[in-house]
Amino acid sequence: MAQPPHKADFKKIIEWLAYILKCPICGYRYNLEQTKIIDSKENIPPVGANLLVHTDCERCKSSVVFSIAIDGPEIFSVGMVTDLTSSDTSKFKNTSALNSDDVLAMHQFLEGFSGDFRTALSK
Repeated sequence: MAQPPHKADFKKIIEWLAYILKCPICGYRYNLEQTKIIDSKENIPPVGANLLVHTDCERCKSSVVFSIAIDGPEIFSVGMVTDLTSSDTSKFKNTSALNSDDVLAMHQFLEGFSGDFRTALSK
């Protein structure tokens, strides 16, 4: 029976990604120290895992979030350029999702919004 992935295997995957992936903005190779796992879930069975990884480019300072799915020997990844920093990902990781009340409150706010961001953001 195949063994499920372990944290050490996740580290190897991150090392592999940092080695082969380049920044989509400037083409610079990612640095392992700038890459961290935001979230991980092991799937048993089938053998596999899902990872959410954040990395910063040392050269241009852009950030990318990768979703990585491991299904046996196959690895699938999708990257997205983001303005979230590593500390932002930690901060927002455990917050609740937006709900319909949040959307309604924003709609009501925008209906009466004068366009003065300085006043709105100072409240």
